[in-house]
Amino acid sequence: MNLRKFMAAALAAVFCVTAAGCSKSDGAQGESTSATESVSEPEQQPADEFDQDITAMELTADIKVGWNLGNTLDATGSTGISQETSWGNPSTTPELMQGVKDAGFNAVRIPTTWEKQMDENNVINAEWLARVKEIVDYAYDLDMYVILNMHHEEWYQPYADKEEEITAKLQTCWTQIAEAFKGYDQHLIFEGMNEPRWKNTEFEWNGGNDEGRTVVNHLNKAFVEAVRATGGNNQYRFLMVCPYAANSGESALAALELPDDDRLIVSVHAYIPYSFALQNPGSDKWVASKANCTNEIDTLAEVLNRLFISKGQAVIIGECGAMNRQNENYRAAWAEYYFSTFKNIGIPCFWWDNGSFMSGETFGLFDRYSNVPRYNLLVQGIMNGVNGVTGVDYDALAEESAASTAA
Repeated sequence: MNLRKFMAAALAAVFCVTAAGCSKSDGAQGESTSATESVSEPEQQPADEFDQDITAMELTADIKVGWNLGNTLDATGSTGISQETSWGNPSTTPELMQGVKDAGFNAVRIPTTWEKQMDENNVINAEWLARVKEIVDYAYDLDMYVILNMHHEEWYQPYADKEEEITAKLQTCWTQIAEAFKGYDQHLIFEGMNEPRWKNTEFEWNGGNDEGRTVVNHLNKAFVEAVRATGGNNQYRFLMVCPYAANSGESALAALELPDDDRLIVSVHAYIPYSFALQNPGSDKWVASKANCTNEIDTLAEVLNRLFISKGQAVIIGECGAMNRQNENYRAAWAEYYFSTFKNIGIPCFWWDNGSFMSGETFGLFDRYSNVPRYNLLVQGIMNGVNGVTGVDYDALAEESAASTAA
């Protein structure tokens, strides 16, 4: 890719737009600062060359494996720039992205929450947008794929009586984001929403109901239209759209109506089997030879292949993982099976790393101070899976590692 170094000052002067209306990681809350400031038309920068011939299926095939910079730009414990560290993770550095790439990942998802960075007219804080761009560039300039999204936004819960208001705000926000990044090439992907759902209701995680699913379909279309209208490389940019709550159940997936656009990628989240991956308390053991350990993974692969992949529709599993239960050997075996299963049908997966190692949802993978993995055996399992190496005895490897450490 052609590397462009935008001046930080250019993004600090982002245009005005007329408004139309996960658990925390270990650490302390940051201090609040002012959320917005006045902005004006930025200087246009030369665009990187966008590969207009690559298809969505070809692009996802080029994504080997991805990693989430979780509980960072998506944190909500503060406003202003301190939002980034308000859930206890340190400020993101270029060295962290280099460490992620060195470990074998070639894609990064950057969850970002915008709602505390907007004024009453939904104009995004220019300082925040500049910081988001800076972090995107850490990965983009390493020739990594980058997914940028809207994450913990409380305002886009998909109720029909709020649809008009939500649509206007969604398009206003995405117009600003898309304008700021319109010169980036195909390595930058936009994801319209993260898990849009009716929070704290019976429909939150069960795949939704007709109303919620219908509104999500409409919002996906509004997102695509807003990005395409900004022109430049955004005419061709690959965009991720999700079913209700990014739910991996067949009913939610089947209800997804894709906008009429040939550069879309379906976004799904799947922490399965739930008892091993996410439930707390849950099971600390996973064995590939046991059907109750593999059935959910195999079923989802069959559904995604039948509904999408077999029809030429690209899919990304944007979040997955298994919490630490002092069971790295089992997590490594799970990762090998999970990542290989989906890689075999052309679906890349992104590990959810929230930086948490000691409490809560312990999906932490990289030490963000030393910029290396905390769990090398787990990373080996992930990489074995995406590289087609299967049947590894992780119990034996864990024993060898323990013996070496003791010696």
